[in-house]
Amino acid sequence: MTAPLVLVITSLEDVTADRVIGALNEREVPVVRVDPADIGAGLSFGARIGAGAPSWGGRLRTASREVELGEVAAVYYRRPTLYSARYGHLPAQQRDFSAAEARHGLGGVLGHLHGARYVNHPSAVTAADFKPAQLQRAAQLGLAIPPTLVTNDVEQARKFAADHGRIIYKTFRGLPRDEDGHTGAIWAQRVDPESFDDSLAVTAHLFQAEIPKTGDVRVTVVGRRVFAQQIAAPDGALDWRRGDWDQLLHAPIAVPMPIEAALHSYLSAFGLAFGCFDFALTGDGREPGDWVFIECNPNGQWGWLPDAGDITTAFADILSTSTEGGGAR
Repeated sequence: MTAPLVLVITSLEDVTADRVIGALNEREVPVVRVDPADIGAGLSFGARIGAGAPSWGGRLRTASREVELGEVAAVYYRRPTLYSARYGHLPAQQRDFSAAEARHGLGGVLGHLHGARYVNHPSAVTAADFKPAQLQRAAQLGLAIPPTLVTNDVEQARKFAADHGRIIYKTFRGLPRDEDGHTGAIWAQRVDPESFDDSLAVTAHLFQAEIPKTGDVRVTVVGRRVFAQQIAAPDGALDWRRGDWDQLLHAPIAVPMPIEAALHSYLSAFGLAFGCFDFALTGDGREPGDWVFIECNPNGQWGWLPDAGDITTAFADILSTSTEGGGAR
């Protein structure tokens, strides 16, 4: 029996994808790596559909490989380069037009390969990437969440702070690239309501009551497999992501069954096969009530975790078999 073809959609420099591709190669699973932003001399394609062929077929050609679209059984959608980067040299109108046409044309075909399992489908990632959607779904599934306010109203922000005492601010998204192409981050941080003024009206803000936590947990779910690590920053930082990740302390932790069941339901609700969940602990973690949902990254990083090898195996399993459920579109 021929192993299914796996299409890996990501940028050239993606060490996380490298891990999964290496595991698939060891299993002799056919893998083709594509960055859609290479469209042009480095990537050409022709996709056809019609009454006699009601699903997309055709060929995709990179500098080194050629793919028959109808043979793709699984798609690992990681972190491809933005189409806008491909056309950054063009005037603004031409750039935006070309990027939109590429995204809707090539991206539209790659997002609708008949019978392929997506880990994860880009539209599912987009839907699950909104923090208000995440918090509402988690609460509906019975997970504890921090009291949260989304607002651009200074008086509501002040009242929220008065009601809850210590509050934190976090962004909905990371900082975009600046004119020089550099990126940055604004970490979760405590805020003083005395600093609030009418500038809050400019955009949306996310405030949450600070959880008196005893620790943090990252839970990585791939298909039906669950991997959990308790994380501690040596300096006790509110947001462990802001420091040196090589200095973080990790320890495996058991996930209570009700929490694990809720995580599977969460992924199913968004049509995801994989997600990285962050929790704050308010106890030792043995009871479900100790776990407070913070967020879920539907395309999160996991290669830095101590159990990255086992997570890699789980990805190889779900991409190379046709019996695992979830994430297909």
